[in-house]
Amino acid sequence: MATAHSHHQPGAASPIVPELVTIPQAWFLMGSASGQDCERPVHRVWIDAFLLAATQVTNAEYERFVTSTASDPPPFWSDLNFNHPQQPVTGVSWFDADQYAQWLAAQTGRAYRLPTEAEWERAARGDLEQTDFPRGNDPPQSLPNYATRWHAGPEPVARYAPNTLCLYNMCDNVHEWCSDWYDPNYYATSPDRNPRGPELRSGIGQRKASRGGSWRHHVKVSRCSARSSIPPDFHYADYGFRVACDMYVGPASRRL
Repeated sequence: MATAHSHHQPGAASPIVPELVTIPQAWFLMGSASGQDCERPVHRVWIDAFLLAATQVTNAEYERFVTSTASDPPPFWSDLNFNHPQQPVTGVSWFDADQYAQWLAAQTGRAYRLPTEAEWERAARGDLEQTDFPRGNDPPQSLPNYATRWHAGPEPVARYAPNTLCLYNMCDNVHEWCSDWYDPNYYATSPDRNPRGPELRSGIGQRKASRGGSWRHHVKVSRCSARSSIPPDFHYADYGFRVACDMYVGPASRRL
């Protein structure tokens, strides 16, 4: 992004509405018996239908928010490795991502938010139960052009084939913030319907959950069940996000 943004007047830009994919309601097996300790126990979870953006939020999308709200631009805004309009925005804190979702909701009248960890894993897995990756169990190195991707930063979104639910870059490109607070032991006590993460308690550390792989890691693609977390005020060059949205429930179809 070549221009400075902080001098813009608030209200000058309308949002780019994301392409949303319907994630059907379903039971799925969350976690992995062969992953890290925090991915156990494997447990059955029901997720209500919801909507998830097909791609990570791009610089072009985030620029509208920065312009409209006179927010501070992310720290890597002027770095050529990070500022292509179709690259995912990086260096946003959890609070920035949450604010973006709230702004998008206010602008559009739709219930945008960050996805929960469980929603994210359900979406990443698609219709493949208990496979390691969104396309099955083939190792990341078998992906097209794996050796030449992600050298100096994330790539523009949606360059390669999506998963079975038509979601792009699930498990790669940048880590994606989730709404939940992070607790490595949460799976032992989480509810089996629409878990939203633990209540914030001083004993579990003040970290927000994140999902997906990163351009910066030695292995560039994460497993569907892999969990990560950092404090919500951190600005990392391999952290971005995608938005979720509640299904529209009109007056006539309100759930009983």
